[in-house]
Amino acid sequence: MKPYKIPEIAKKYVEYDMIQAHTELPDFPETRIRLLFTFLANQRTPMLHSELYSLVVSLVQMGMDTHDEIDSASGRLAEKEMRSRQLKVLAGDYFSSRFYQLLAQAGQVDMIRRISDGVCEVNKLKVNLYMKMKQLKLTAEEYLNQCVQLKIELFTAFTAILDEKMSGIWAELLQGFGRCEVVLDELMRSEKPERFSDSWAYWHVLQVGTEEEKRRLSEQLHEPSFIASLISTYDVRGQLADKLRQSVAHMQGIVSKLESDKLMRELQQIGETFLRPLLPAASALNERR
Repeated sequence: MKPYKIPEIAKKYVEYDMIQAHTELPDFPETRIRLLFTFLANQRTPMLHSELYSLVVSLVQMGMDTHDEIDSASGRLAEKEMRSRQLKVLAGDYFSSRFYQLLAQAGQVDMIRRISDGVCEVNKLKVNLYMKMKQLKLTAEEYLNQCVQLKIELFTAFTAILDEKMSGIWAELLQGFGRCEVVLDELMRSEKPERFSDSWAYWHVLQVGTEEEKRRLSEQLHEPSFIASLISTYDVRGQLADKLRQSVAHMQGIVSKLESDKLMRELQQIGETFLRPLLPAASALNERR
C-alpha cells in the first residue's frame, strides 16, 4: 500500500503565490480524504488509482468549498475585497478543471461521470438547505444533519466501487466522520460571535429561546455581547462538545468491528484527531477543580 501523501501532492495544484497573497482558501478536507484513501487502498485487491481518486476528489471538494466562501453581498467593495472575491471564483473553477484533466489523462471516464453526478447532488442539497433557511423551517438537529450530508455527498460516489463487505462499513464511517467534522466546525464557530448567523447555535436559540430572545436576535444578530450571552446561557459549547464526544465514540464502535487490525488502527488514529481540540478545555476544567 502506498503511504498517504495526498495533501503534499495537492499542494502542486492549490498553492499559488497570487492566491495566497490576496485571498484565503478553505481548509484541506483532510479527514474525509484520508478516510477515502484508506478504504480504497485496503480493498482485497487494492485499487490501482486510489491515490489519483483521492487527489481529484480533494480538488473538487476544495473547488466547491472555495466557491462557498465567496461573499455574495451586493454593493461596492474595496479593491482588496474585490480581488479576493475574483480570485476565489477563479481558484474554485481551476481546482474543478484539474479534476477533469487528471481523470481524463488516466482514461477514467466513468469516474468523471460518478464525481460529476456527486457535484450535482451536492448543489441540489445546498439549494434545499438555503430554501429551508430562508423560510426558517429548520430545527438545530435538521440543520446538523443536512450539513453532514453536504460534507459526505461527493464521497458517496465511491460506495458502489468498494468491496461488498467494505461498502457498508464505509457508508457508516463516512456518515460518522462527516458528523464529527460538522460538529467540530460548529464548536469552532461558537468561539466567534461574527460566525453565529445560521450556525447550529443560531437554530438552537430559535428553537428553544424565549420570545424576547428571538425578537432581539432578529434585531441584534451582529451584536457580539448579545450573541456571547446567548452562547453562554444555552451552554452551546458544552452541548457541542458532548455531541462531538458521542459522535467519536459511535464511530470508534463501528471501527472496532473491523477484522483488519491494521485498518482499525489507521481509522482510530483519524478519529482521535477530532478530540484534540477538546483537550485544552478539559485540562483547564480539571485545573479549576
